[in-house]
Amino acid sequence: MSQPKTAEFRFERRGAVARLLAARGPDLLVVTGLGAPTYDVAAAGEHERNFYLWGAMGGAAMVGLGLALARPGLPVLVVTGDGEMLMGLGGLATVALSNPGNLSIVVLDNGLYGETGGQTSHTSGPTDLPAVARGCGIAETRTIASEGELDELARRVRTPGNGTLLARLPIDPAPLPRILPPRDGVYLKNRLRGALGLAPL
Repeated sequence: MSQPKTAEFRFERRGAVARLLAARGPDLLVVTGLGAPTYDVAAAGEHERNFYLWGAMGGAAMVGLGLALARPGLPVLVVTGDGEMLMGLGGLATVALSNPGNLSIVVLDNGLYGETGGQTSHTSGPTDLPAVARGCGIAETRTIASEGELDELARRVRTPGNGTLLARLPIDPAPLPRILPPRDGVYLKNRLRGALGLAPL
């Protein structure tokens, strides 16, 4: 029988995401998993280079991978939750095959399935997302355990490395008000294309 995880420091989610994006610069592309990560990124400030996923649970890392491969000169950040990442674990193996250095995946881990009623997720038990990522072949993984490490993560996601980064950010499970960005998928797609100098589709 698995043992419960020991208590660890948990960040206030909205403040942590705001710090992560505070000095994002003009180039960073941000993809959000559905639900609370989208609200957190929107609360940090609307931006034409934010691409919010309102569905496709489990697909955030793969959308980020596509952007990172299409635009290797730009840093790409995926901000998602533990439930969404658990839904798309197989995607980490695909990410590892290409291993783009301009892709960072930050998992906001509250140990809950927040969008379906707050049920306990597997990360409250034995599942270790950085270990899963390493097993898939992503060499640079970490769990953020201090304010200083969060500041270092904010710098890292803006600066391509030798391969993809996956970082787990433990967050307090307290619910927060929803901050709703645009929900029109066509508008969001074309806004991002415009920010990249591409014609709308």
